[in-house]
Amino acid sequence: MKQPGRLSLNTWLVPLGWLGLLLVLAATMPYLESLFRVIEPDMREVIYRRAGFFTLLAQHVMVVAIASLLAVTLGVGAAIAVTRPAGRDFLPLVSQLASIGQTFPPVAVLALAVPALGFGTLPIIVALLLYGLLPIVRNTLAAIDDIDPGLRESALGMGMTAGQVLRQVELPLAAPVILAGIRTSVTINIATAALGATIGASNLGDPIIAGIVNSNTAYIVQGALLIGLLALTVDSAFERLASAPST
Repeated sequence: MKQPGRLSLNTWLVPLGWLGLLLVLAATMPYLESLFRVIEPDMREVIYRRAGFFTLLAQHVMVVAIASLLAVTLGVGAAIAVTRPAGRDFLPLVSQLASIGQTFPPVAVLALAVPALGFGTLPIIVALLLYGLLPIVRNTLAAIDDIDPGLRESALGMGMTAGQVLRQVELPLAAPVILAGIRTSVTINIATAALGATIGASNLGDPIIAGIVNSNTAYIVQGALLIGLLALTVDSAFERLASAPST
Protein backbone atom coordinates (compact mmCIF):
# COMPACT_ATOMS: atom_id res chain seq x y z
CA MET A 1 0.00 0.00 0.00
CA LYS A 2 2.93 2.36 0.54
CA GLN A 3 4.54 1.79 -2.83
CA PRO A 4 2.01 3.91 -4.81
CA GLY A 5 2.52 6.78 -2.37
CA ARG A 6 6.28 6.68 -2.86
CA LEU A 7 5.81 6.56 -6.62
CA SER A 8 3.51 9.60 -6.46
CA LEU A 9 6.02 11.57 -4.37
CA ASN A 10 8.89 10.65 -6.66
CA THR A 11 6.88 11.74 -9.68
CA TRP A 12 6.21 15.16 -8.14
CA LEU A 13 9.91 15.53 -7.37
CA VAL A 14 10.62 15.92 -11.08
CA PRO A 15 8.58 19.11 -11.66
CA LEU A 16 9.65 20.43 -8.27
CA GLY A 17 13.27 19.81 -9.21
CA TRP A 18 12.91 21.68 -12.50
CA LEU A 19 11.11 24.51 -10.68
CA GLY A 20 13.86 24.74 -8.09
CA LEU A 21 16.53 24.85 -10.78
CA LEU A 22 14.59 27.57 -12.63
CA LEU A 23 14.30 29.74 -9.52
CA VAL A 24 17.92 29.23 -8.53
CA LEU A 25 19.14 30.14 -12.00
CA ALA A 26 16.92 33.23 -12.14
CA ALA A 27 18.29 34.33 -8.76
CA THR A 28 21.97 33.65 -9.49
CA MET A 29 22.14 34.69 -13.15
CA PRO A 30 23.51 38.19 -12.35
CA TYR A 31 26.42 36.55 -10.51
CA LEU A 32 27.45 34.22 -13.32
CA GLU A 33 29.37 36.81 -15.31
CA SER A 34 32.57 34.75 -15.38
CA LEU A 35 30.66 31.81 -16.86
CA PHE A 36 29.02 33.84 -19.63
CA ARG A 37 32.27 35.68 -20.27
CA VAL A 38 33.50 32.41 -21.76
CA ILE A 39 30.74 32.66 -24.38
CA GLU A 40 31.36 36.33 -25.21
CA PRO A 41 34.89 37.28 -24.08
CA ASP A 42 34.96 40.49 -26.11
CA MET A 43 31.63 41.95 -24.99
CA ARG A 44 31.59 44.73 -22.41
CA GLU A 45 28.36 43.39 -20.88
CA VAL A 46 27.57 39.67 -20.77
CA ILE A 47 24.72 39.71 -18.22
CA TYR A 48 21.36 41.14 -19.24
CA ARG A 49 20.61 43.89 -16.71
CA ARG A 50 17.81 45.99 -18.23
CA ALA A 51 15.29 44.13 -16.06
CA GLY A 52 15.47 41.56 -13.27
CA PHE A 53 15.18 37.95 -14.33
CA PHE A 54 12.50 37.26 -11.72
CA THR A 55 10.46 40.16 -13.11
CA LEU A 56 10.83 38.85 -16.65
CA LEU A 57 9.91 35.34 -15.50
CA ALA A 58 6.79 36.55 -13.69
CA GLN A 59 5.66 38.54 -16.73
CA HIS A 60 6.30 35.56 -19.02
CA VAL A 61 4.25 33.25 -16.78
CA MET A 62 1.44 35.80 -16.53
CA VAL A 63 1.09 36.19 -20.31
CA VAL A 64 1.15 32.43 -20.92
CA ALA A 65 -1.29 31.79 -18.07
CA ILE A 66 -3.84 34.34 -19.31
CA ALA A 67 -3.64 33.16 -22.92
CA SER A 68 -3.83 29.50 -21.88
CA LEU A 69 -6.82 30.07 -19.59
CA LEU A 70 -8.66 31.81 -22.43
CA ALA A 71 -7.68 29.07 -24.89
CA VAL A 72 -8.89 26.32 -22.55
CA THR A 73 -12.16 28.11 -21.83
CA LEU A 74 -12.91 28.85 -25.49
CA GLY A 75 -11.46 25.65 -26.92
CA VAL A 76 -13.07 23.15 -24.55
CA GLY A 77 -16.32 25.13 -24.47
CA ALA A 78 -16.59 25.32 -28.26
CA ALA A 79 -15.69 21.64 -28.69
CA ILE A 80 -18.33 20.58 -26.17
CA ALA A 81 -20.94 22.82 -27.80
CA VAL A 82 -20.47 21.33 -31.28
CA THR A 83 -20.63 17.76 -29.98
CA ARG A 84 -24.16 18.40 -28.64
CA PRO A 85 -27.06 17.55 -30.97
CA ALA A 86 -27.99 21.23 -31.36
CA GLY A 87 -24.47 22.25 -32.35
CA ARG A 88 -23.39 19.41 -34.65
CA ASP A 89 -23.88 21.55 -37.76
CA PHE A 90 -21.15 23.94 -36.54
CA LEU A 91 -18.51 21.25 -35.96
CA PRO A 92 -16.68 21.76 -39.31
CA LEU A 93 -16.70 25.54 -38.79
CA VAL A 94 -15.20 25.33 -35.30
CA SER A 95 -12.53 22.89 -36.48
CA GLN A 96 -11.56 25.18 -39.36
CA LEU A 97 -11.49 28.29 -37.20
CA ALA A 98 -9.24 26.57 -34.66
CA SER A 99 -6.90 25.45 -37.44
CA ILE A 100 -6.62 28.97 -38.86
CA GLY A 101 -4.78 30.11 -35.73
CA GLN A 102 -1.80 27.88 -36.58
CA THR A 103 -1.79 28.57 -40.31
CA PHE A 104 -0.54 32.10 -39.60
CA PRO A 105 2.93 32.44 -38.05
CA PRO A 106 2.80 34.16 -34.64
CA VAL A 107 4.90 37.02 -36.02
CA ALA A 108 2.25 37.66 -38.68
CA VAL A 109 -0.51 37.63 -36.05
CA LEU A 110 1.46 40.17 -34.00
CA ALA A 111 1.96 42.37 -37.05
CA LEU A 112 -1.79 42.36 -37.69
CA ALA A 113 -2.73 42.83 -34.03
CA VAL A 114 -0.42 45.75 -33.20
CA PRO A 115 -2.22 48.36 -35.37
CA ALA A 116 -5.53 47.49 -33.72
CA LEU A 117 -4.38 46.77 -30.16
CA GLY A 118 -1.17 48.78 -29.87
CA PHE A 119 2.17 47.68 -28.49
CA GLY A 120 2.49 45.75 -25.26
CA THR A 121 0.99 42.64 -23.71
CA LEU A 122 -2.43 42.44 -25.36
CA PRO A 123 -1.28 41.55 -28.90
CA ILE A 124 0.89 38.66 -27.69
CA ILE A 125 -2.00 37.32 -25.59
CA VAL A 126 -4.20 37.35 -28.70
CA ALA A 127 -1.48 35.63 -30.74
CA LEU A 128 -0.94 32.94 -28.09
CA LEU A 129 -4.70 32.42 -27.76
CA LEU A 130 -5.08 31.80 -31.49
CA TYR A 131 -1.95 29.65 -31.64
CA GLY A 132 -2.98 27.53 -28.67
CA LEU A 133 -6.57 26.76 -29.65
CA LEU A 134 -5.97 23.98 -32.18
CA PRO A 135 -4.48 21.27 -29.87
CA ILE A 136 -7.19 21.89 -27.28
CA VAL A 137 -10.12 21.87 -29.72
CA ARG A 138 -8.78 18.90 -31.67
CA ASN A 139 -8.16 16.76 -28.58
CA THR A 140 -11.47 17.66 -26.96
CA LEU A 141 -13.40 16.75 -30.11
CA ALA A 142 -11.51 13.48 -30.50
CA ALA A 143 -11.92 12.55 -26.82
CA ILE A 144 -15.68 13.15 -26.73
CA ASP A 145 -16.31 11.48 -30.09
CA ASP A 146 -14.40 8.36 -28.98
CA ILE A 147 -16.68 7.77 -26.00
CA ASP A 148 -18.86 4.69 -26.48
CA PRO A 149 -22.41 5.89 -27.31
CA GLY A 150 -23.70 3.00 -25.23
CA LEU A 151 -22.34 4.67 -22.10
CA ARG A 152 -24.33 7.82 -22.83
CA GLU A 153 -27.47 5.82 -23.48
CA SER A 154 -27.01 3.84 -20.27
CA ALA A 155 -26.54 7.03 -18.26
CA LEU A 156 -29.64 8.60 -19.80
CA GLY A 157 -31.54 5.37 -19.12
CA MET A 158 -30.59 5.67 -15.44
CA GLY A 159 -32.36 9.03 -15.34
CA MET A 160 -29.39 11.36 -15.75
CA THR A 161 -29.95 14.67 -17.52
CA ALA A 162 -27.81 15.66 -20.51
CA GLY A 163 -25.82 17.99 -18.26
CA GLN A 164 -25.18 15.25 -15.73
CA VAL A 165 -24.05 12.88 -18.49
CA LEU A 166 -21.57 15.51 -19.68
CA ARG A 167 -20.19 16.27 -16.20
CA GLN A 168 -20.21 12.78 -14.70
CA VAL A 169 -19.58 10.53 -17.71
CA GLU A 170 -18.18 12.28 -20.77
CA LEU A 171 -15.75 14.79 -19.24
CA PRO A 172 -14.13 12.32 -16.80
CA LEU A 173 -13.57 9.83 -19.63
CA ALA A 174 -12.31 12.53 -22.00
CA ALA A 175 -10.13 14.30 -19.41
CA PRO A 176 -6.79 12.53 -20.16
CA VAL A 177 -6.94 13.35 -23.88
CA ILE A 178 -8.14 16.91 -23.22
CA LEU A 179 -5.29 17.37 -20.73
CA ALA A 180 -2.80 16.19 -23.34
CA GLY A 181 -4.06 18.89 -25.72
CA ILE A 182 -3.77 21.55 -23.02
CA ARG A 183 -0.25 20.33 -22.24
CA THR A 184 0.79 20.70 -25.88
CA SER A 185 -0.82 24.14 -26.15
CA VAL A 186 0.78 25.55 -22.99
CA THR A 187 4.24 24.16 -23.75
CA ILE A 188 4.21 25.61 -27.27
CA ASN A 189 3.05 28.99 -25.97
CA ILE A 190 5.82 29.17 -23.37
CA ALA A 191 8.34 29.29 -26.21
CA THR A 192 6.20 31.40 -28.54
CA ALA A 193 5.58 34.06 -25.87
CA ALA A 194 9.19 35.21 -26.27
CA LEU A 195 8.12 36.94 -29.49
CA GLY A 196 6.21 39.43 -27.36
CA ALA A 197 9.51 41.16 -26.64
CA THR A 198 9.53 42.43 -30.22
CA ILE A 199 6.41 44.54 -29.58
CA GLY A 200 7.16 45.81 -26.09
CA ALA A 201 5.67 42.98 -24.03
CA SER A 202 8.49 42.52 -21.55
CA ASN A 203 9.20 38.87 -20.73
CA LEU A 204 11.95 36.26 -20.99
CA GLY A 205 12.18 37.03 -24.70
CA ASP A 206 13.83 40.38 -23.85
CA PRO A 207 17.36 38.96 -23.40
CA ILE A 208 16.97 36.88 -26.57
CA ILE A 209 15.87 39.83 -28.72
CA ALA A 210 18.53 42.07 -27.17
CA GLY A 211 21.13 39.40 -27.87
CA ILE A 212 20.07 39.11 -31.50
CA VAL A 213 20.11 42.88 -31.99
CA ASN A 214 23.50 43.32 -30.30
CA SER A 215 25.07 40.05 -31.52
CA ASN A 216 25.47 38.99 -27.91
CA THR A 217 25.16 35.21 -27.61
CA ALA A 218 25.37 35.35 -23.81
CA TYR A 219 22.10 37.28 -23.63
CA ILE A 220 20.43 34.76 -25.93
CA VAL A 221 21.61 31.83 -23.83
CA GLN A 222 20.30 33.43 -20.62
CA GLY A 223 16.80 33.91 -22.01
CA ALA A 224 16.75 30.51 -23.69
CA LEU A 225 17.86 28.68 -20.54
CA LEU A 226 15.09 30.18 -18.43
CA ILE A 227 12.43 29.58 -21.08
CA GLY A 228 13.61 26.00 -21.49
CA LEU A 229 13.51 25.34 -17.74
CA LEU A 230 10.06 26.90 -17.49
CA ALA A 231 8.81 24.66 -20.29
CA LEU A 232 10.31 21.58 -18.63
CA THR A 233 8.72 22.53 -15.30
CA VAL A 234 5.26 22.95 -16.77
CA ASP A 235 5.50 19.92 -19.05
CA SER A 236 6.60 17.64 -16.21
CA ALA A 237 3.78 18.98 -14.02
CA PHE A 238 1.26 18.09 -16.73
CA GLU A 239 2.84 14.64 -16.96
CA ARG A 240 2.29 14.21 -13.24
CA LEU A 241 -1.34 15.30 -13.55
CA ALA A 242 -1.89 12.87 -16.42
CA SER A 243 -0.53 9.97 -14.36
CA ALA A 244 -2.42 10.90 -11.17
CA PRO A 245 -5.55 8.77 -11.81
CA SER A 246 -3.45 5.62 -12.20
CA THR A 247 -1.47 6.08 -8.98
